[in-house]
Amino acid sequence: MNSREFVESILAPADVKINGSRPWDIQVHNDKLYDRVISQGTLGLGESYMDGWWDCEEMNELFYRVIISGAENKLPRTLKNITHLLKSKILNLQTKVKAKKVIEKHYDIGNNLFINMLGESMVYTCGYWKDANDLDSAQYAKLDLICKKMGLKKGMKVLDIGCGFGSFMKFATEKYGVSVVGVSLSKEQIKFGEKFCAGLPVEFRLMDYRDVKEKFDRVVSIGMFEAVGYKNFKLFMQIAKDCLVEDGLFLLHTIGRAYSTTTNEPWFHKYIFPNGVSSSIKQISAASDGLFVIEDVHNFGQYYGDTTLAWWKNFNKNWDLIKKDYDNRFYRMWRYYLLSCSGAFRARDSQVYQIVFSHNGVVGGYQSIR
Repeated sequence: MNSREFVESILAPADVKINGSRPWDIQVHNDKLYDRVISQGTLGLGESYMDGWWDCEEMNELFYRVIISGAENKLPRTLKNITHLLKSKILNLQTKVKAKKVIEKHYDIGNNLFINMLGESMVYTCGYWKDANDLDSAQYAKLDLICKKMGLKKGMKVLDIGCGFGSFMKFATEKYGVSVVGVSLSKEQIKFGEKFCAGLPVEFRLMDYRDVKEKFDRVVSIGMFEAVGYKNFKLFMQIAKDCLVEDGLFLLHTIGRAYSTTTNEPWFHKYIFPNGVSSSIKQISAASDGLFVIEDVHNFGQYYGDTTLAWWKNFNKNWDLIKKDYDNRFYRMWRYYLLSCSGAFRARDSQVYQIVFSHNGVVGGYQSIR
């Protein structure tokens, strides 16, 4: 069996054909692709797309089919994969210095990109599409859901760990009358956020979450836990506990997995989220063990497929406004990123967890909100 035949055998259960006529079929432009994918795995697959070696009209559908069929598990693990796995288990890949570099690589690449991709809400996490038909509605529904789950009341002081562009801070102060302190390592996000939230009772701090030393009525972290790092899960939970008043609530919103791991997928590690890791419920529970009572767990990972697809449509539609800062290889990289994610979340390979914690249990019980 030659390399092309091997790749065809992997794709067959997913009903994907090489140079087929359907929109999810792969169109190969360089026959070296097969050897590259076999020798480099998913890293080679992503890089070869960036290099223009293959195309696919509906990449999100391609990834959905490949993942749900289990085809990607048949690719061989490379030495680089194994080395990174060992490093993640032995080393702390998210020290304060390393964490800052990771943020700069992804979140500080230019606000113009995110302005033209995220829409009016400027939320860079999964939307809540239960009763929504468009991106902004889904994002505002998610922010409102978080506020309700935390029981926000006028006058409360809230800590937002990893505050992004300030979207939650703006929404919570305007709709619920709270004040919010947001901490982040992204200079560009804070620069945007301070203008976005001008005149509101918010404070942006360019600092590591590990340096926060004060009490808040509520603590929230939306889409930042993925950057905490396996070695720091317990410390993150301890910081959240130390910052929370005795009768307060902490809400964690994070991308997750159905299994425990300590590494990111190789292509995503290299190009999108260096040293990031999606956690399992087991890992989150272990990190919070002895610190918090888990009051509520809500998984709506299926909605991230809709969210990333909407981001792609915005990005593609607005490419003429974005491309002055980037080249065509970046365009292909970002397309691969967003559409592969859309397929993966639709296939339920990845999850989105919202978890509510209390110090010692809510008296009378916590009422789950959906």
